[in-house]
Amino acid sequence: MSKLQIKRAAVLGAGVMGAQIAAHLANAGVPVLLYDLAAREGDPNGIVLKALAGLRKLEPAPLASPASLDWITPANYDQHLEQLGGCDLVIEAIAERLDWKTELYHRVAPHIGDQAILASNTSGLSVGVLAQALPEKLRSRFCGVHFFNPPRYMKLVELVAPPETRPDVLDDLESWLTSHLGKGVIRALDTPNFIANRVGVFSMLAAMHHTVRLGLGFDEVDALTGPLIGRPKSATYRTADVVGLDTLAHVIDTLRDGATDDPWHAFFEVPGWLQQLIDQGALGQKTRRGVYRKEGRDILVLDLKQGEYRASTGQVADEVASILKQKDPAARLRDLRASTHPQAQFLWSVLRDTFHYSAYHLAGIADNARDLDLAMRWGFGWSLGPLETWQAAGWQAVAQAIREDIDHKASMATVPLPDWAVESDRRGVHVPQGSYAPRDGRLVAPSSLPVYTRQVFPERVLGGQDVVSPGQDIFWENEGVRLWRLPDIDAGVAILSFKSKMHTIGDEVLEGVLHAVAQAERDSDALVLWHEAPFAVGANLKQVSEAVAAGEFERLEQTVARFQQASLALHYAQVPVVAAAQGMALGGGCEFLMHASARVLALESYVGLVEAGVGLIPAGGGSKAFAVRAARLAAQTETPAEVFPYLQPAFRNIAMAQVSKSAWLAIEAGFGQPSDTVVFHPDELLWTALRRARAMADVGHRVPAHPRDIPVAGRSGIANFDMLLVNMREGGMISPHDYRVAHAAAVALCGGDVDTGSRVDEAWLLAVERREFMALLRTPETQARIRHTLDTGKPLRN
Repeated sequence: MSKLQIKRAAVLGAGVMGAQIAAHLANAGVPVLLYDLAAREGDPNGIVLKALAGLRKLEPAPLASPASLDWITPANYDQHLEQLGGCDLVIEAIAERLDWKTELYHRVAPHIGDQAILASNTSGLSVGVLAQALPEKLRSRFCGVHFFNPPRYMKLVELVAPPETRPDVLDDLESWLTSHLGKGVIRALDTPNFIANRVGVFSMLAAMHHTVRLGLGFDEVDALTGPLIGRPKSATYRTADVVGLDTLAHVIDTLRDGATDDPWHAFFEVPGWLQQLIDQGALGQKTRRGVYRKEGRDILVLDLKQGEYRASTGQVADEVASILKQKDPAARLRDLRASTHPQAQFLWSVLRDTFHYSAYHLAGIADNARDLDLAMRWGFGWSLGPLETWQAAGWQAVAQAIREDIDHKASMATVPLPDWAVESDRRGVHVPQGSYAPRDGRLVAPSSLPVYTRQVFPERVLGGQDVVSPGQDIFWENEGVRLWRLPDIDAGVAILSFKSKMHTIGDEVLEGVLHAVAQAERDSDALVLWHEAPFAVGANLKQVSEAVAAGEFERLEQTVARFQQASLALHYAQVPVVAAAQGMALGGGCEFLMHASARVLALESYVGLVEAGVGLIPAGGGSKAFAVRAARLAAQTETPAEVFPYLQPAFRNIAMAQVSKSAWLAIEAGFGQPSDTVVFHPDELLWTALRRARAMADVGHRVPAHPRDIPVAGRSGIANFDMLLVNMREGGMISPHDYRVAHAAAVALCGGDVDTGSRVDEAWLLAVERREFMALLRTPETQARIRHTLDTGKPLRN
């Protein structure tokens, strides 16, 4: 494992990217100096202070917690350059102007420490040219480190090195970025726009070209180029609006100026309609107008034929939709090419030209095919990279189709496919032994840096086998769960994984959890609850709805009691239980998380008790857990019986079905503990949880005592909550049934209709939450909410 320690960092430039890079460093607990020019008036740090204020308002939030802002210190170049000497990592993130960057390098270089790494967040300028502006002694510690926007959420970082950079600097920085910031690092060659932007921007230009050629609407293209073909919902033109039309134009200009010998160079131009929008100040999402414009609740889209905005109604033709629904990728591509429908011709043309472009440039922009495909997955959110997609559809057949289109001058460029791509025995570029590297005709295995040993199941490319999967010993399973272990890592720690869709919690999962805990107590040293995201989205509403329809309320109450029993089994197990969560942990999933001995959370964990959304309250021990927590917090004060103040945040979260937007916020909300572990790379989650469980087992697991004599807020607390709810109901802010649900939450949190300050036990609190849950479940309004959620995936306000 790399020994690189970043005790302090600096970011040069407080623009959109610089400020958000600083925010993500702060998320990781790294003290950051954020620099910009000294303001001409007022506080010299005014530019940076404005940027920091802006971080609080941005969505999606660059800060994993408002407290992260405390790690960032504003600075300016006139007053604080000497502080750079105490920084281990300095990231330059100013505008993409070579002259501005080199001028800044001349200014800061004398102040950078002898061991510090200097990196440029350039998105496409030559890192080798930038290096020439630095003193020779600093060039060996300089590289490009291209974050994708937004830096907190986008996985890709392209690491680009000039010839002088020391290999150990690159290895150390890659390891640190991977584990500490959660990034997928790709080593790109020093070519214009590197890998992801080179291919991704070309793909967008190809889509723009074929949009106009085939007379399609922008909304029509977005309907075609989103999830239907494994791309993000923002598709093509919505992505352009999100990125910023001016930013997109700048990247296109960089490609045009830097890749003059590219056979597709004629297409590296900002389309006239796009330039016209930019000239009008319609830059996309940041100006609320671009390709799309929102008016009230209506979404309008620019219509090139009419020269004005119209209602966005983009639809995929039935003929094309049926082609895309085929499971066989070879059939999909073959039928798209054969169809005469403009939408089918559009998709084939864009895919064909992207395949052609990727194959032609692979040797010049990437070390191997795997790097190109993962760069497109991580940087643009594609489910498969272009070469993976080609391989999945049958390499030889697709190659022949591309060659025929080139011969008939149907493709955007007439240069032939490279020789390696048309070899008669080629079946693709990814095989278990590695991915093809055309520069020297060899197969390249994944990186062997020690940091990747922390990824038990790393992301793989289609057709490849990045690592040998560790041996898996499944020793018990039912329809809902699997109990297994990894003998090569730790045979003494059992792993419990849910098998249900979206990891919902139904009868079979509850029985599985109870069995798994009992078996782990007999045969293992510890238990880890882990599976791929989402962690769990709550109870199996389909089972609940069917039982309600059948009038099986007695059985449903037994199921709720079983749910509580499973939560308690996790909490009071004779071995440590570590819950490892990534993504959504909602409702019952959140309750299981709360009851574990400890938690290992991926930074992007979205946790909440959301039962109010379907007209219910937490009854798998969640309400009880917050009542116990409030009593423990009150016990640390001079008035241990006054628990009401500590119930208020929990009530707000439950009544409003709030979901924490990061692991740190989940811990702050009480869904975890300050001692819990937060990991930034989700592929390290299982490895970290196994290590945490082993450590807890080795030091001796202490089973928590059942809480007794728990003071509760009782009638007074319920009345206080009701005062707020009545005002909201009378003001039309909540419906009568919203009031009823929130009142039930208040009753459960306050320990029921008892005197304030009464002392109860855990069983009492569980009985209260179970009773309130069942009362709500019998109401027509809650039953309607459950059915509506099942039918539409959206909450019903009734």
